[in-house]
Amino acid sequence: MISEICVLVLSGAVFVQPTECRADPQSIEARRYILLDAKKPKPKPVYIKPKLDHSKPSPKSMNMVTIPPGQFLMGSPQTEKRRDANEGPQRAVTISTPFEIGRYEVTFNDWNKCVKGGGCRGYVPKDGGWGRGTRPVINISWNDANHYIRWLNKKTGLRYRLPTEAEWEYVARGGLNAPFSTGNTLSSDQANFNGEFPYGAAPKGVYRRKTVPVGSFEANKYGVHDIHGNVYEWVEDCWTANYSNAPRDGRARKDGDCKFRIMRGGSWVTHGYQARAAKRLRYTTDYRYDDYGFRIARTLAK
Repeated sequence: MISEICVLVLSGAVFVQPTECRADPQSIEARRYILLDAKKPKPKPVYIKPKLDHSKPSPKSMNMVTIPPGQFLMGSPQTEKRRDANEGPQRAVTISTPFEIGRYEVTFNDWNKCVKGGGCRGYVPKDGGWGRGTRPVINISWNDANHYIRWLNKKTGLRYRLPTEAEWEYVARGGLNAPFSTGNTLSSDQANFNGEFPYGAAPKGVYRRKTVPVGSFEANKYGVHDIHGNVYEWVEDCWTANYSNAPRDGRARKDGDCKFRIMRGGSWVTHGYQARAAKRLRYTTDYRYDDYGFRIARTLAK
């Protein structure tokens, strides 16, 4: 597997940025990442503080929390350690109306209800030998996630969906303009990822090599658990190589390459930098893997 670097020339200045290296996605070795480190100065971001309040559990839907409106900086500054070019240009995005998002990632228990209820096309995903129950459901494609949502909407009469990429990042930042809702560092005491490769000044931790039950770690300021690590989470948006001409109101972007959809949040197997709030990954809508899952969102009635 060959490491890569991305050279950006902006306003006469040259920035050397590491990019993610992925080999054949069918190989487990493709999930181990080798990147080149580049020395960069400490970031000096411009802060735009969201209108953060104490999110409350939704009275209408189980295990959902209501996210308040606000404004935030989406994407990463060029000084953020291990950023990719597709995380920019950084821009202000306004979430003008509240919405709901799952307090937890969708679990095997949740998925089983769909299958038993005649939904999800009867698909029973493998669990990696780690157990089912309240662990996040894995081996889920973007298409699979939407089959679940269609079943749930029919069952409840509500309007569940995948979160948009902007909504997801807004929640993942937890009211901070930092790489994580935990601040500038992430350790394996705070999330389930390969803790042998923490982010920032966090101490080296443990590599659990599997998913853990949802809610195993402290929630962020919005009351959402496991937004960093455990499983990658599909979002609604089509893939685009950057944020040029992207919506600034939190809507899903549908003008990109819709054969590919976006995943966020990192997983049990990834390094700390891949769990950053700004980190983006793409795969085809039918692709399944043992660290691909999802979390649901809901549009609130006006």
